[in-house]
Amino acid sequence: MDKKEVLLQVEGMTCTNCSLGITKYLQKQGFEDVYVDFTTGEVQFTSVLPNIEKAKQGITHLGYTVIDESIASSPTLLQQLTQTDTLFYVSAALTLPLLLAMVLPFGFLHVAWVQFLLCLPVIVGGWLYFGRSAWSSIKAGIPNMDVLVVLGSNAAFFYSLANIFLYPAEHVIHQLYFETAATIITLVLLGNYLEHRAIKRTTSAVAGLTKLQDTSAKRIVIRNNAAITETVAANQLILGDKVWLNEGDRIPADGYVYEGEGLADESMISGESLSVEKKTGSMVVGGTVVVSGNLKFRVSATGRQTTLSQIIAMVKKAQADKPNIQRLADSISAIFVPAIVAIASLTFLVAYFWFDIGLHHALMNSIAVLVVACPCAMGLATPTAMVVSIGKAARKGMLIKGANTLEQLASVKQVAFDKTGTLTMGLLKIERVHLYSDMPESEVQSLLFSIEQHSSHPIAKAIVAQYKGSVVQLFNKTVEQKGFGLTATDEQGNVFVVSSASGVANIPTNTNHDIYLQKNKQLLAAFDLSDTLRPEAALVVAKLNGLNLKTLLISGDKKEKCTAIAQQTNISEVYAPYMPQDKLALINRIKEQEPIAMVGDGINDAPALVAATVGISLGNATQIAIQSAKVILLSGDLQQLPELIALSRRTMRIVKQNLFWAFFYNVLMVPLAAMGMLNPMLAAAAMSISSVFVVLNSLRLKQ
Repeated sequence: MDKKEVLLQVEGMTCTNCSLGITKYLQKQGFEDVYVDFTTGEVQFTSVLPNIEKAKQGITHLGYTVIDESIASSPTLLQQLTQTDTLFYVSAALTLPLLLAMVLPFGFLHVAWVQFLLCLPVIVGGWLYFGRSAWSSIKAGIPNMDVLVVLGSNAAFFYSLANIFLYPAEHVIHQLYFETAATIITLVLLGNYLEHRAIKRTTSAVAGLTKLQDTSAKRIVIRNNAAITETVAANQLILGDKVWLNEGDRIPADGYVYEGEGLADESMISGESLSVEKKTGSMVVGGTVVVSGNLKFRVSATGRQTTLSQIIAMVKKAQADKPNIQRLADSISAIFVPAIVAIASLTFLVAYFWFDIGLHHALMNSIAVLVVACPCAMGLATPTAMVVSIGKAARKGMLIKGANTLEQLASVKQVAFDKTGTLTMGLLKIERVHLYSDMPESEVQSLLFSIEQHSSHPIAKAIVAQYKGSVVQLFNKTVEQKGFGLTATDEQGNVFVVSSASGVANIPTNTNHDIYLQKNKQLLAAFDLSDTLRPEAALVVAKLNGLNLKTLLISGDKKEKCTAIAQQTNISEVYAPYMPQDKLALINRIKEQEPIAMVGDGINDAPALVAATVGISLGNATQIAIQSAKVILLSGDLQQLPELIALSRRTMRIVKQNLFWAFFYNVLMVPLAAMGMLNPMLAAAAMSISSVFVVLNSLRLKQ
């Protein structure tokens, strides 16, 4: 049966353990490619169609809410009451009188049953918000932070309720801890509320890209033999529809211009600030804006097939990916809750039976351990920073395939460049033609033009553009070999080869040309090429050197040309001429010593891009290079490269700061709580502050 990629929006996840529980459940049920991100509430997996409902029901049984359009537009009363902000406001209003009872002389606030009635709605709200998730996580085998909150608050509540019956009315007030139970829930809700608001800011990049899809289109239709326009939603367009664009319009889908001309602002897609000229035959990208002119275009892609949708999907998948450092934190979180429950139990037993400090003090110490140790900060430490960073990069036209890629990029010690189309403009041209037969130059040009049309290599594209208008010769078969060239066979069985010097058996002496054309192994002509260095290339290399990165040039071009480019840009080492298999072997050898990034744009770079620690492709590169790379610079601007590496390093510093804080916090606070130096209310406040600190620290990456 056909499988389908499924994306669900799930409410109720508050920490890493929540996402681990859903992940474990879905994997047990046989779902594949499971990604669960508690920061965004998104659950992705691959499923056979009839099993989607099974997944939804299972997630619901775990204690979470799967949101669909009907629920989102019309939430039930229970769903409204259990929303984080509503619960927090109600709990705060009821908790405040309980806290004031400790300082104000209002007699009714000191009545045990009044305190019970004030606390009861807060506890019930806590059961609705935390309890179901806590119980489901226990059944799933991965207890989450809600277990600690429920245990701590309920221990204080039921201990106080029992004391109402055990102590005389005049003395019972000193044995009540209803304010502690209510405050724990209220402060944790406050922390969740602040986290959710902050996390929305971390995911603003994807939200911003998604908003670009919500637009209308002026579709051109024929009615009564006349062309008119009708306004429809972008999602109603189909392939082949014709659309009219005026100045200021947002382009609703991908397509090709068939009439008119103008300029488009594609900065929200590519990060490139300069407007792009559009004329007949030009491609327009959905989500971009017409800044001048009028255009008519024919729709070539809609829905998930558009460039914008694919970018959004790539960014979401990258944000759901887990770097190695996060997997370590997840492993710790999975055993953290059971460990803390054990420590809290031991705290109570030692305090009560060993040190004989009294039942209520021993219980408060135990509750403080439960509450202060909630592993929220630990779970938030990595994903929040990664989501912010990947989103920021996406807004600037730098697509990163996975959070693990960001971690690898931060570890890179060397950067290797291809030459043609990467360090150079790729605006190649043939400067000189050398004839080695009696074939006229015009026919030689026609042959070269006709053969090179079958390649997407930058050199081939340049030759086709230069010789445009030449007579096209037809071939029965054309084969391209990476790093070698092209072989074409005509109807008469003649074999033509376009290659470098390595493909010529009987090469004339004292020749050093870039391209050779042969017919039946007889040399017809040779061609000299020229190229222009990118104006930003030297500056980019200087910035990389400033980041203590070693730079290399690995190219299939001639040694002399590569050495000249290296001298102009101050690149450290040159490897040329290197065939694709040579590049691959070199990258593998270097990678064993130190992590290396490879930057390329040609079909012959694909193996090296895959082999490198991080492969980086330019947005105007060949499709195979883009598919092979882990990072894509959509604008094709090399100046983004040092910026991206600096961002990756800063991201990993923030992640390490967050993890250090989370671990340090728990290592410090748990012993203090166990020794009775931290009461449960302060513990709840400290736990919430810790989580908010981690999120706010991650948000510094947006600056």
